[in-house]
Amino acid sequence: MADKKKKPDKEAHTPLAERMRPQTFDRVYGQDHILGRGKILSELIGSNRLVSIIFWGPPGSGKTTLGTMLARHFDLPCEFFSAVLSGIKEVKEFMVRAEQQRKLFGKPMVLFIDEIHRFNKAQQAAFLPYVEKGDIILFGSTTENPSFEVIAPLLSRTRVLVLKELDHEALARIVGDALADRERGLGALGLTVEPDGLGMIIDYANGDARRALNTLEIASGLARTKSVTRENVEEALQRRTLLYDKSGEEHFNLISALHKSLRNSDVDASLYWLARMLASGEDPLYIARRLVRFASEDVGLADPQALALTLHAKEAYDFLGSPEGELALAEAVVYLASAPKSNRVYAAFGAVRKDIERSPHEPVPLHIRNPVTPLMKDIGYGKDYQYAHDHAASTTDMETLPERLKGRTYYEPGTLGFEKEIRKRIDWWEALKARIRGQGDGEAEKKDKE
Repeated sequence: MADKKKKPDKEAHTPLAERMRPQTFDRVYGQDHILGRGKILSELIGSNRLVSIIFWGPPGSGKTTLGTMLARHFDLPCEFFSAVLSGIKEVKEFMVRAEQQRKLFGKPMVLFIDEIHRFNKAQQAAFLPYVEKGDIILFGSTTENPSFEVIAPLLSRTRVLVLKELDHEALARIVGDALADRERGLGALGLTVEPDGLGMIIDYANGDARRALNTLEIASGLARTKSVTRENVEEALQRRTLLYDKSGEEHFNLISALHKSLRNSDVDASLYWLARMLASGEDPLYIARRLVRFASEDVGLADPQALALTLHAKEAYDFLGSPEGELALAEAVVYLASAPKSNRVYAAFGAVRKDIERSPHEPVPLHIRNPVTPLMKDIGYGKDYQYAHDHAASTTDMETLPERLKGRTYYEPGTLGFEKEIRKRIDWWEALKARIRGQGDGEAEKKDKE
């Protein structure tokens, strides 16, 4: 009798990361701040009350897993949509079905939208009436800050649960479960992972359980023995990639890290964040523009050369390109980090802008207006104007601020770097003008020479 053909194993073609999704809440690691005793999810589960939820967290932290488990726990039908792959038309069709289902059976359906931030504001607004009526329980997952990416009316009708990036311990437990599980994991292979290999898997995963399990699965297929070695992991990885999305929050996190390291005068950290951004594919000219901004905002006149140097670095990169031009950016970063810092010009300009916002139409004093026509001259334009170079001291005591702002001081030089010299210059000019007011132009100049 012919042998019966073995039925194909559906699980054999399912990725390990998918097979190993936790089936019970106690197997969700690293999220005790929402799943621990007395925490928000535990309270919802204990009270048998489900609400619409936005799961916000980094990739591979368990957003989809938790949504699936909650729907299963509350015995509610659940459908998944990807905001990348699905249009709002399909989602609206689901919501109509959900409305009918609730009328017939009295139970809502769970609508899970992966990457909900990809839907625009009008599309997100389409969920509102169905959420308000209770026809659907909305689960949304996002790697982006919901405050910026999800409309306020929807946020007010949902709970935002923040999931943490998985730490070393959580990832080690996830890998351990996969190695031990004989039904869904790799337990039947009897494999172990050498400590160096495990450390490399966890480091590469960067808090992402899916990435850790994908690496483990490939490395286990490369193992020549029952032990997965560091070399197996290296071969599986081939080339380390960094978590980075130039249009997402991580972009802003990294540029913030660079800016704040520069401001804190930490040369090594500044170089690290520069290299991290370049390795991640950031546009070097974007970085160059941020360095120019930093030079004027945070170094300021404490070191006037900083602005010129960053502009030169930008030109050098523009001329050389990568990788040679990246060294010019590194040079600028070291210079900025080690330079004396002052935001006094930045603060002074901000104060000026506030005065202008409060009173945007202060008239220009007549004596410093330009009398370009006879009529203007007749009504007082330019009258009593004092041309500085006509006076021995090359200055006068003439007021040049609007009348209501007379005596206002916006810029106060700091005590570091070149601003000490600027302080001396300002003090010198102010003292000279005071003597002019008290003694007259010629006497003030004579006194200054003495």
